Amino acid sequence: MKRFLRKNWWILFLPLVLGAVLFFTLRPKKAEVQYYTVQVQKADLQSTVLSTGVVQPQNRLEIKPPVNGRIDRVLVKEGQFLHQDQVMAYMSSSERALLLDSARAQDKQEEARWAEMYKPIPIVAPLDGILIKRAVEPGQTVSTGDVLLVMSNHLIVNGQVDETDLGRIQVGQQAVITLDAYPDMPIEAVVDRIAYEAQTVNNVTVYNVDVLPKKIPPVMRSGMTANVNFITAKKTGVLVLPFESIQRDKGKATVLVPDPQNPLKVTPKAIQTGLSDGQKVEVVSGLKEGDTVKVEVVDLGDGPNPIPPWDRKTKK
Repeated sequence: MKRFLRKNWWILFLPLVLGAVLFFTLRPKKAEVQYYTVQVQKADLQSTVLSTGVVQPQNRLEIKPPVNGRIDRVLVKEGQFLHQDQVMAYMSSSERALLLDSARAQDKQEEARWAEMYKPIPIVAPLDGILIKRAVEPGQTVSTGDVLLVMSNHLIVNGQVDETDLGRIQVGQQAVITLDAYPDMPIEAVVDRIAYEAQTVNNVTVYNVDVLPKKIPPVMRSGMTANVNFITAKKTGVLVLPFESIQRDKGKATVLVPDPQNPLKVTPKAIQTGLSDGQKVEVVSGLKEGDTVKVEVVDLGDGPNPIPPWDRKTKK
């Protein structure tokens, strides 16, 4: 046996050789990285701070009757714009209502005579504004503590801004309001007031910021939920790349470009970036318009997807 092994020593290494062959043959091959190409283009960019808020009256004014009595007529409706001193309703004091009821029991002429002698009380608008609530109807008995009508000189959106973003907000700043009920109707607005006192909401410190629409659309209602985009910076006609194409290492930005020596390979290139809106990034230097950049294809779980991330639809 020893003589056989001395002559056939290579047999001892056969299992090792076979194992190595099987290992390198059967082990899974590393998937080849795939890329898609994007170009440096010119576009407009704006940086924003997003906030949620509620539509509410800027100055809410409750109108109550000057005396106890009964409402004769209401001349206005909700949503109507009223001018200062415009008559909104007429009412009778308790004494006049009793007198007219007694006269009416006699005949129409007697009622008309007393109605002419004893005039009703007009309820007038104290300022220019919108009627946001009508809480009374003709014939209703009211007291001096009842709210008949509610006016507002202007509707605003009261938004809540995280304290970490408050430094980017200032009075007079441009903003865009989007109502949840009408998401396709952006409303241009400006920052009107920033609260000095903070509030804590879900363990987060926020400040109330009043946003004033430049023009109030007819569909805007008090109590509606709204989103506010505060425009913190804006640039037009700058060079941009998709956000996903930018790689960052220790604060430095790089992109992958075709290798000049081998177009099938990519090589990193340092660039300087600027403004970003979360989808596109401004290219300040390092690339020019029309330059191509390679972006690694992302596997969404059903195989490599060459569609750029910003064009993909959510997989259901």
